[in-house]
Amino acid sequence: MADAVPMRRCAIYTRKSSEEGLDQAFNSLDAQRDACAAYIASQKLEGWTLVDRIYDDGGLSGGSLNRPALQRLIADIEAGLVNTVVVYKIDRLTRSLADFARLTELFDKRGASFVAVTQQFNTSTSMGRLTLNVLLSFAQFEREVAGERIRDKIAASKRRGMWMGGHAPLGYLAKGRTLEVEPQEAATVRHIYDRYLELGSVRELQKDLEVTGIRSKTYRDEAGNAFKGGSVISRGALYLILQNPIYRGLIPHKTKTYPGNHPAIIDKRLYTEVQKKLASQGPGEEAKTKTQSRALLAALLVDETGDRLLPSHSKKAGRRYRYYVSNRIIRGPKDPTAFRIPASDLEQFVISTLSAKLRDAEWVTNHLGMAPGLLARMAELTAKIERQNSHADGLLHEIISQIVVSRGELNIRVNLDKLRPLVQAPSSNSTDHPHIDVLTKSATLRCGKQVKIVIDPNEPTAARQNEKLIADLVQARQWFADLSSGKAPSIAALSKRSKCSAANVSRKITLAFLAADIVKSIVQGTQPLELTVEKLRRACPLPASWEYQRTLLLI
Repeated sequence: MADAVPMRRCAIYTRKSSEEGLDQAFNSLDAQRDACAAYIASQKLEGWTLVDRIYDDGGLSGGSLNRPALQRLIADIEAGLVNTVVVYKIDRLTRSLADFARLTELFDKRGASFVAVTQQFNTSTSMGRLTLNVLLSFAQFEREVAGERIRDKIAASKRRGMWMGGHAPLGYLAKGRTLEVEPQEAATVRHIYDRYLELGSVRELQKDLEVTGIRSKTYRDEAGNAFKGGSVISRGALYLILQNPIYRGLIPHKTKTYPGNHPAIIDKRLYTEVQKKLASQGPGEEAKTKTQSRALLAALLVDETGDRLLPSHSKKAGRRYRYYVSNRIIRGPKDPTAFRIPASDLEQFVISTLSAKLRDAEWVTNHLGMAPGLLARMAELTAKIERQNSHADGLLHEIISQIVVSRGELNIRVNLDKLRPLVQAPSSNSTDHPHIDVLTKSATLRCGKQVKIVIDPNEPTAARQNEKLIADLVQARQWFADLSSGKAPSIAALSKRSKCSAANVSRKITLAFLAADIVKSIVQGTQPLELTVEKLRRACPLPASWEYQRTLLLI
C-alpha cells in the first residue's frame, strides 16, 4: 500500500508597493492571489491545500519585513499553521538580501519552504538557493537604482527652480510644481521678519506673536477639514521661518539653493539683515537660558570632593546631548576622578528616588508627622515633580538642599523644613538647625564609551510609567488591529484618520510587534532610564526579531 502523501498547508502572500489601483474591484493583489491559488490547486495530488487566512500588504515597500500581513504570516509559520508560502514573484516577499537570509533561516528552522509561481526553483537545493540569491540581488539592485533615479530627478527639478511637493510654507499655496503667494499669510511672514529685527530675540518674538494672536498656517484636506496647524508658533518654527530661503525666492536642495520659479515674499535686504542678526546671536544668552532652564538639578550637584557639577551640552548631527560635568574639567586639564554624567539619566534617577520616599506613608509619618489629608497632598506634590513641567525644577530646589554624587552611591539631602509648608505639614518644634533627611541610593557610575547609571538590583525602585511610551504602544496596536480586521482598509486610511503622515504610520505601526518583555516593562514603569520616547521612535521601523529589538533598545 502506497504511503500517504504528506499535507502541505499553503499560504498565499501578496504585496504591492503603492496604493494606486487598490480601490478597484479587481486589483493587483487579487491577480497575484488568483495565480497562486491556481498553482496550489494544480498541486492537489501532492497534498497541497490552501489555508483560509489572507495575507495581503497593499501600499507597502518590500525593503523591510515590518509589514502587518507578513508579520502575521511569520507568526503562523512559527506556530506550525503554515509550512509553504506561495508568492507570485520572489520580490513580492522581499527585495532585500539581508531580509531574505532572515526569512530563509526562519523557514529552515520551522521546516517550511516557499514557492514563486512564475519563477520555478527549489529552495531545498544549493542550486535553488543560488538562483534565489541572484534574483534577489537583481531585485535589490533594481530598487536601489529606482531610488537613485528618483533622487536625481528631484535634484534636477530643484536646479530648475521647481517646487517638488510637500506642505507649502506659511505665505504660499502649492500650485503644481510652483508656489503662489497667499496675500494674508505673506503679510504675516513680513511682519515676523520686521518684528524680529525690532525685538532682537526669537524668544521675545514668540511671546509677541502669541499675545497678538498670530498662529501657524492651517492645512486642510480635500474635504476642507483642518488637520494640522492653526496653533501658537513655537520658537523652533520661527527659526525655520526666519532662515527659510524660499521666502527669498530660492529653492533649497541639501546645502545649496537655486533661483526658484515662485515669487519672493522677503526682499534681499531684509532677508540678509535677519540672517546677520541670527548669526550674530549664535549660542548666546538665549541659548544659555534655554540650556539652564532644562537643567533641573543645576546648583544642587556636588561630587564627593565638594566640586560642583555644572550643566553642559554637546551637539552631534544636529542633536543636543545634555550632561552634568565636574567644574574642575570644564576649563582645566583632564581628571580621571571627575564626572560627566548624562543629564536626563541623572534627573530621572533623582526624581525616581525622591518620589519613592514622598509616596512612602511610613517615611512621611516619621518625618513630617500626621495631619488630615497630608498623604493626599504629598501624592499631589510628587505627581507635579514626576511630570517635570515648568515648575519641576523650582519644586526640586525647594525640597532638595544638595545632591552628593559618588562612584558608589547617590545622597539626596531633603530639607524637611522647606517641605513642610509645601504640603501643609505640622511645623517642627526646633528652629536651631534645618531638619535634613539624607536619602541614600546605591548606584554605580559605569564609564566607557557611554556613561550610565547602574542601579543596584537589590535596591527597591519606584515605577516610572511613561505615559507617552504607553500611548505610542496603544496607538500602534490599535492601528494594527484596525488594519488586520479590515476596519481600516489601508495605511493611507489610517494616516488620514490619525492626521499623521503615511510614512510615520508605517514606521510606528511596527511597535505593535515590540518584544513582550519590553512591553511589560514599559506598562509596569520598570523600563531602563535610557529607553525614552525619542529612542523608541528613532528605532522604528523595528526589526522583526525580538533579540534584535533588545539589542537595539536595551543595550
